[in-house]
Amino acid sequence: MAKAKQVDWRKVTPFAIVLAFGAEDYLVNRTVRSVRDQLKAISPELEVHEIEASDYSAGQLIDLTSPSLFAEPKLLIIRSVERCTDDLITDAIAYIENPSADATVVFTHSAATVRGKKMLDAMRQNSKVCEVLCAKLKGDTDRASFVTAEFTAANRQVSHAAVRALLDAFGDNLAELSAACAQLSQDSATNITEELVDVYYGGRVETTAWKISDAALAARPAEALSLLRHALSSGVDPVPIVATLSKSVRELAKLFGNRTATAASLGMDPWKLEKVRKNLAGWNEDGLAKVVNALAEADAAAKGANRDPNFVLERLLLLIAAKGSS
Repeated sequence: MAKAKQVDWRKVTPFAIVLAFGAEDYLVNRTVRSVRDQLKAISPELEVHEIEASDYSAGQLIDLTSPSLFAEPKLLIIRSVERCTDDLITDAIAYIENPSADATVVFTHSAATVRGKKMLDAMRQNSKVCEVLCAKLKGDTDRASFVTAEFTAANRQVSHAAVRALLDAFGDNLAELSAACAQLSQDSATNITEELVDVYYGGRVETTAWKISDAALAARPAEALSLLRHALSSGVDPVPIVATLSKSVRELAKLFGNRTATAASLGMDPWKLEKVRKNLAGWNEDGLAKVVNALAEADAAAKGANRDPNFVLERLLLLIAAKGSS
């Protein structure tokens, strides 16, 4: 028996049945939007229905996909199948065998539970189904690939330094990261550079935090303190700054514990691994332990445990720049 077709979310096309499977909500929503936009481009009169799987009642699938009086095409989106009712499982398995010729049905499943496994198995064994994998992006390598692909799709070239700057500015937020790529592609010339990214997004809190972290880890205490004081005087909350410093120190500790680790095993992009490896020189176990304790103190101070969190944060930066040496 022919199995379901598996495609990248960027290449999804309307099928009788589309399964958007995975925990990355942004990719799931992009998949749904892509299918809807393609169908609307073909038939502006497209009739769209959206329901939650947890609210599904028997017969809805047939009712919402049956031909209408004027034969308008239909799109039915069934969200969060991991919380589906038993009625949906029964109806979906039957529908997969004989889908409506005038309808497209999109099922979304977060992969958080095995609920609906029998239905998922039936979908994956049917050639009328297209499965789009929407797994969480893991580590800098996946996110860097995501950024590069966004610019490639827009016929733009992007430098490695520009990709790094965007990741520093937006971190794990794919929606904001994608929006930034779209804005740069729309407003800018063919080549996207680090300088251009800094013009657009250099003032973001995340960018500032990474600049502070980079200066401290590179043993440039005066620069780190200057950046910190400027950020704090501009109203930047110290909490995300401490969070960024914590992430940088965790990366350092991972490599300290396994000097031969690869970028893939650490979930880092190769450029990030090289930077961490360079910063690792001069550190020892005792110094790392002192910094970890200081990070915990700074985190508590930033969240209200100390009347002068800025001083605690400055002391932390000096300790990091000194590689944990008091």
